Amino acid sequence: MNLPPTAATTSHSGPAVQRRTILTCTAAVTGATVIAGCSHAGAALAQSTTRKITANSHPNPFRASRQPGIQGQVQPFAAFVALDLVPRARDRDIRRILRVWSDDIDRLMNGRSPLTDPEPEMARHTAGLTVTVGVGRRVVDLVRGRAEIPSWLGPLPAYPIDKLQPEWSGGDLLLQICADSPTTVAHALRRLTVGVADLATIRWVQRGFREPLATGENLVGMRNLFGQVDGTINPVDDAPIFIADQGPEWLRDGSTVVIRRIRMDLDAWERVDRGSRENALGRRLTDGAPVTGGVETDTPDFDATNQLGFHIVDDAAHVRRARATNPIERFLRRPYSYDDGTAGHTEAGLIFVSYQADPLTQYHPVQQRLAEKDLMNIWTTPIGSSVFVNRHEFDAAVF
Repeated sequence: MNLPPTAATTSHSGPAVQRRTILTCTAAVTGATVIAGCSHAGAALAQSTTRKITANSHPNPFRASRQPGIQGQVQPFAAFVALDLVPRARDRDIRRILRVWSDDIDRLMNGRSPLTDPEPEMARHTAGLTVTVGVGRRVVDLVRGRAEIPSWLGPLPAYPIDKLQPEWSGGDLLLQICADSPTTVAHALRRLTVGVADLATIRWVQRGFREPLATGENLVGMRNLFGQVDGTINPVDDAPIFIADQGPEWLRDGSTVVIRRIRMDLDAWERVDRGSRENALGRRLTDGAPVTGGVETDTPDFDATNQLGFHIVDDAAHVRRARATNPIERFLRRPYSYDDGTAGHTEAGLIFVSYQADPLTQYHPVQQRLAEKDLMNIWTTPIGSSVFVNRHEFDAAVF
């Protein structure tokens, strides 16, 4: 198309990008390569619309002594996918799924596309991708036999605050897909589920996010949608996270994951004054520090009282009810927020994810105290719950 000459297209003075230059460069750009001949101004325009990927340039190893995606840096984007085996599934079918996933995940985490990938370019940038695989009771029963199903592998005990929905609970297999790019997460999810569609169907998908930017607040955890600094207390050692020498040999150095979908009533929360919100949490909203003072990582003074003799940290405050009453009640928290609302309907909350060796002895006592007496229950409702075991190494032949 020929454009009539104008002052904007004929003038060569000043730093402004010329209209004809833009059109010329647009036609000359193929893929990510700018063909020689574009002006300096046009090249600058092309660069300004492309964000250079620099984070996590080194791929995370998939084949290691422990599965990725449990310890280390928590990526800002995640998808948790539960799948159900088809009714006719047998031991050989599960091994086939694990073989397919082993190869595809190894490729994706190393920047290579799976063999059946119709868009191989999308696997080029790993963006810190990790994929963690978990299995439920039915899988262990079919592959290892009922005698080797751990006692803790199954639904958690019922809690009075739960309003669990089947569409957010249970599952035979779990894929935890995390990355610094939501596109990378979506691509991996698609490839890994399509690749086994004849043997397993998707039961639920929960997509979560955390703050991807360096905010400068130096928060140990993250801010959830209540504005609360979340995930502050985590063990500094890996002893409570991984299974030691108890149970079958195939479980050693593995871990268990608890996934709880917690709906947050944002509308009701925002009607409460700030002091009452901080009293319910037991922490300041500004920086996550205890209401008794200090910084985020300081232990609250649970014995401190006010002028009236009442505990400064309320007896039903979340931080008091969630604290460990003995050393075994420790586990690794990796929470993500979700927001699936539609016009006129708020549907948001927290995907609470914890890793531990034994959920019944480590996680359950804490959750039981929270269910019995936690002020945060006024604004939160658990609507999904699942437990899976993650083997120490992902090898179909060994499992």
